[in-house]
Amino acid sequence: MTVKHQVKAILREPDMHLENRARLLVKCPDQPGIVAVLSSFLFNYNANIIESSQYSSDPENGTFFIRIEFHCDNLQEKSTKMEEVFTYIANDYGMEAKFCYLTKRERTAIFVSKELHCLQELLWEWQNGDIETDIAVVISNHEDARAIVESFNIPFHYIPAHKEIRQQVEQEQIRLIEAYDVDLLILARYMQILTPEFVNHFKNRIINIHHSFLPAFIGANPYERAHTRGVKLIGATSHYVTNDLDEGPIIEQDVERVDHRDTVAHLKKIGRQIERRVLTKAVKWHLENRIIVENNKTIVFH
Repeated sequence: MTVKHQVKAILREPDMHLENRARLLVKCPDQPGIVAVLSSFLFNYNANIIESSQYSSDPENGTFFIRIEFHCDNLQEKSTKMEEVFTYIANDYGMEAKFCYLTKRERTAIFVSKELHCLQELLWEWQNGDIETDIAVVISNHEDARAIVESFNIPFHYIPAHKEIRQQVEQEQIRLIEAYDVDLLILARYMQILTPEFVNHFKNRIINIHHSFLPAFIGANPYERAHTRGVKLIGATSHYVTNDLDEGPIIEQDVERVDHRDTVAHLKKIGRQIERRVLTKAVKWHLENRIIVENNKTIVFH
């Protein structure tokens, strides 16, 4: 089966009851009247606000963030004109804005190595319809995940990877990502360093799970180092990938209490449970357009 045919095979039909639903994300300098302007704009198109969350970093000379989900009859016919008119508002208020239409589901690629717990959690959530995405492809530098991935009728590509052939590997990965028309990359315990060229190609579109409560224990073997240090809490962190190792904008974190009785093996077992739920939450929030990136931080509207 060719890549083109595989892409067509796994597409789901759009959920038509969402055809009149959209989300508007805005970031701009804070000033009086922003909410009124946005509400009036939507009212002019007879749009009904379903959910609205906002935040100001500082009411005096700060930055204002807002996420609005709305229903608008005949949205597909109105959307082009709405976006065109909104550009004038955005220019007047210095807004960075994005319209997200609920019928346009993002397509994801999952990268994985030999540990499959995060991949399995994502596949289960996707199978249950609890993640707003089409999983277009899974790419791995090992064969371990093939059986489970193909059991979900999702294309699996094995690409051996190590530092001596990293550039060649990433060229093939980019080719596949473009062929599958992927919007978001999920690193579900993909144990390879990505080059700056690759990361820059997908800015704020790569979500990683790090098996540590960052900024503690950056890099490799965090459970061994945590055990040696005698920590009383272990955790996991999901973040956007940047070219600073494990220092990208943090999306979600969680912890569990441990003590001196816990071996490294037990810490890893507890850690895997944390990793699964933290990565899944981060992916859901990205796909639900609940995240606005501001420098090296995130605003997450739960």
